Amino acid sequence: MNKPRDVQIHPVATETRVFRSRSWARLRFEIEYALAKGTTANCYLIEGDKIALIDPPGETFTEIFLQALQERIDVKKIDYVILGHVNPNRAATLKALQEIAPQITFVCSNPGAINLRGALENPDLPILVKRGEETLDLGKGHHLEFIPTPNPRYPDQLCTYDPETEILYTDKLFGAHICGDQVFDEGWQSFLEDRRYYFECVMSPHARQIETSLEKISDLPVRMYAPNHGPLVRYGLIDLTKAYRQWLQQQTSQENTVALIYASAYGNTASVAQAIAHGITKAGVRVESINCEFAEPAEIQEAIEKSAGFIIGSPTLGGHAPTQVQTALGIVLANAAKTQLAGVFGSFGWSGEAIDLLESKLKDGGYRFGFDTIRVKFKPDDKVLQECEEAGTDFAQAIKRVNRVRTVSAPASSLEQAVGRILGSLSVITAKQGDVSSAMLASWISQASFNPPGLTISVAKDRALEPLMHSGSPFAVNILAEGRELRKHFMKAYSPGQDRFAGIETQEAVNGAPVLSGALAYLECTVKDRMEVGDHWLVYATVDDGKVLNQDGVTAVHYRKSGNHY
Repeated sequence: MNKPRDVQIHPVATETRVFRSRSWARLRFEIEYALAKGTTANCYLIEGDKIALIDPPGETFTEIFLQALQERIDVKKIDYVILGHVNPNRAATLKALQEIAPQITFVCSNPGAINLRGALENPDLPILVKRGEETLDLGKGHHLEFIPTPNPRYPDQLCTYDPETEILYTDKLFGAHICGDQVFDEGWQSFLEDRRYYFECVMSPHARQIETSLEKISDLPVRMYAPNHGPLVRYGLIDLTKAYRQWLQQQTSQENTVALIYASAYGNTASVAQAIAHGITKAGVRVESINCEFAEPAEIQEAIEKSAGFIIGSPTLGGHAPTQVQTALGIVLANAAKTQLAGVFGSFGWSGEAIDLLESKLKDGGYRFGFDTIRVKFKPDDKVLQECEEAGTDFAQAIKRVNRVRTVSAPASSLEQAVGRILGSLSVITAKQGDVSSAMLASWISQASFNPPGLTISVAKDRALEPLMHSGSPFAVNILAEGRELRKHFMKAYSPGQDRFAGIETQEAVNGAPVLSGALAYLECTVKDRMEVGDHWLVYATVDDGKVLNQDGVTAVHYRKSGNHY
């Protein structure tokens, strides 16, 4: 049973405390929450001669946060509420806070001010707009500086730096969705997988803008990152900064780019875009994400001209696509080559005319689609997000096939032939988490330890099963017997979200993973660790249970002629 939500309060520096609103269960259906390790919404209180509150949490925590805050401070003495970004989810807390503390002045970027006035439905809100030059003196040395760090998903993002404590309040940067009792990142290596996953979901589609943000903060004497989510970064600060730069380099060095153009009225279309982008980037193709509500026409045109493919998404508002999406569509039709791969997605409440418009215009223009048009009604759930991620991966793989210089059919070198002589038993890895299940045919499996019994599996980054193979995830290894029926079933290409187990007899393992009734044997496993090895993840897992299902069968073995493909 999950613990109830609560607020953890802890001093972090001189006159500075953190209020960590904690959810021990998965908070939202967005791809960056998919590891289901809970999250913290970190809010910071600086008490100088004047008092500032940085980044109050969203409406999920409004009641418990305000109760905890009022128990420790007279909220009528708060002078400023500083917002790293503004979204509808945060509006409920800000409205409630303003009602009990009407003296508050809000501090945010200029795009944030526009969003804030709309979210609170008050054109006369007291707002200080910070564009990067202005400071804010709270007294006692807390002379705050502001660094705009916008990106397409968070065009209003603003970082805040306190030179007195040398803390950089980083908003979305350097965060992770993980809930625990640790306020700081002691043993920071244990959080690196979660921070990497968060980076891939939230930062990778905006690599160019994130690089610019890191340059802006590079000269600040920072001793601690204070992000919106997860533990505060103190012990692993230098290493995490280096890791961000390395991960960004991996993205920006990719040969192929996809232009992902969208607008989002309520956040649902943005969630779909994020899942598609994650599927593209993990397949080794760069994403140039463009929020057409804020992008200039020249920016959209440049991205289209440089890309190997484009994907455009829209909400439906009043039966139409927003004006900005229609403008972007015109730019696409005028500048995209017919050889570029295309894709369409969108979300809607009662109808989906905007999606139909985008699809019909691109089909009439003669463009080839990289996946079936994605239509999402209301908020996407786990199954929809899985379908979107797999669609993004298929899109990226199609682009790489077209642009691949060296084909698989080319003669294998002596080295590749030698590597291909390494044999592996054929198995099907299966996993299920909630409503999401997947499977893959695998031969790169090896026993790794006796005590505890353990094995390693090499999983390509672009496999559909990969998101279900993070630390703590349960799965099953179904060892195949000689024969082609099961092997052929799992060798075929699957469309995004397609049921891998349709027509196959299965049973459920104790850990919830599907077990193939026709397998030779199966092992129930738990992922303990994983390591990045080129274009694969090397997963180490312990074996918790297992059973031989066919005493007379012989293990199927995979023979290869070349070591450069499966």
